[in-house]
Amino acid sequence: MGPFCKSALTILACSALSLISNLASAQQKQTAKPQFQVTSSEFQNQTTLPISMINNNIVNGVNTCSIDGSPGGNESPDLSWTNAPAGTQSFVVVLYDVSAAFTHWGMYNIPATTTALPQNAGVPGSTYGQQVYNDFFTAAAYGGPCPPIGVAPFAHHYQFTVYALDETLTLYGSANFPPSAETLYHALITAGRYHHILATASLVGFYSATPAK
Repeated sequence: MGPFCKSALTILACSALSLISNLASAQQKQTAKPQFQVTSSEFQNQTTLPISMINNNIVNGVNTCSIDGSPGGNESPDLSWTNAPAGTQSFVVVLYDVSAAFTHWGMYNIPATTTALPQNAGVPGSTYGQQVYNDFFTAAAYGGPCPPIGVAPFAHHYQFTVYALDETLTLYGSANFPPSAETLYHALITAGRYHHILATASLVGFYSATPAK
């Protein structure tokens, strides 16, 4: 596990990502079918995330989440996936900050007929799927990147992962508190252990709020 897999929740998230990725990769290699892939029209893999995705933390009229202080859109990006395996019953989308061990978004039970999410699909009450509370604990919705200024590593590594499952998930919360990211990771680990995750695909972006010297 990486250097950020230290706390109990972080270890859980890292374990989920590692276990699920390994299981899905092994299954994909065995089938030798076209690879399950995810893309976005808003950014290319391994590039800088656009300001439309960045969160807002306004202090004295300045957004501390953006590199130049400008307002962020705090909108989830459009995502499209192809070559989903036969037998897929639902999709899960997770946005995880690998650098800070922080879950920004979790949407699950996305219908198997879905091949794309439009920009800003991660709003509260979204009709595209069910959502868990992000690690800001402000809403069951997308919460954009907000890397701390002047704290290494300056550029954070944000990983979008789409999971194709041969089942739907049942997550338990309460009337006043939807399921958390931890609950989703537990469900994904169990699904991976019993071979219900057919494939995974990831898309990586980077962002820093620390100006270059």
